[in-house]
Amino acid sequence: MKWNLLSIFVLLGTLIMGCSNNGLSGEEPPKATIQIANKSYPTTLGSYCWHSKGEGICVDTAGTVDLLEGKKPIEVKAGEQITFEMDYEPKPNEIHVSKIYNNKETEVQAENNRFSAPMEKGIYYYSYAIGWMDEKQENVSNGDAVYAFVIEVK
Repeated sequence: MKWNLLSIFVLLGTLIMGCSNNGLSGEEPPKATIQIANKSYPTTLGSYCWHSKGEGICVDTAGTVDLLEGKKPIEVKAGEQITFEMDYEPKPNEIHVSKIYNNKETEVQAENNRFSAPMEKGIYYYSYAIGWMDEKQENVSNGDAVYAFVIEVK
């Protein structure tokens, strides 16, 4: 399996997971959706580490493309706004978005959990890696998760 930025992000979360006493609510990361043209679409939860009720758990899944195998791409227009949404408090305070197109992975700049679809037609795989870093202790993670989805620019 190819190591990439998201794998490193999850690995770092794994290494420092046990250092936090705060924990988060729920047995696993919350569900997340993406909003495109006022319509909501589910994402697929990938690898994660979660600290809840005094215990930590880490789950490792397939990479983004393999994780989304067989999923129908969400059809979008070129340049259309895509917004990542999660009904959960506290909000994650670390975000990394990457796009895979033609087997090449690139970082995507997201502002306020929003970014634009590519201008070129094609099928694009996305990983949305988020983390709940402890605000009192530097470099301590309370949890992290990778969410994946696939779009087709028409």
